[in-house]
Amino acid sequence: MPRSLFTIALLMSMISCSEGLVKSDFQATDSGSWAKEEAIEFTFSELDTIQKHDMFINVRNDNSFSYNNLFLIAELNFPDGEIVTDTLEYEMASPDGTWLGKGYGSIKENKLWYKENIVFPTSGVYTLRLAHAMRKNGNVNGVENLEGITDVGFEIIKSNK
Repeated sequence: MPRSLFTIALLMSMISCSEGLVKSDFQATDSGSWAKEEAIEFTFSELDTIQKHDMFINVRNDNSFSYNNLFLIAELNFPDGEIVTDTLEYEMASPDGTWLGKGYGSIKENKLWYKENIVFPTSGVYTLRLAHAMRKNGNVNGVENLEGITDVGFEIIKSNK
């Protein structure tokens, strides 16, 4: 009896967690290495043009990622031609070196805030392009191949605000 109650509770929590999910997608990097010149691109459409949404960038890293933060360039292209570009910095490890994010074993998944209460005002195809902007301290040139990022994704959920 207790096992069936646990199963029901688990299923209900899974359903309630994904209730607000609108879009979600992941792309794997090339064998856990993200080339500086290779932006990861996602397209999406069929969004509610009135509802407010929250957007997240999801990143999976393994132990070969040798930085405690991650710099990204995010470019959101609207169907009407508007382009919004953001330079983003995310903390990936605590000061003692412990990986942030969720997961067991060597891979951690980080759900990183990107846009809060965004409205997609126009029907059509939107494009999100993500590129890393990592560089080593003191170096002008960026890191050519960022090791340890295994997957990059995005998620759009209905905002509660």
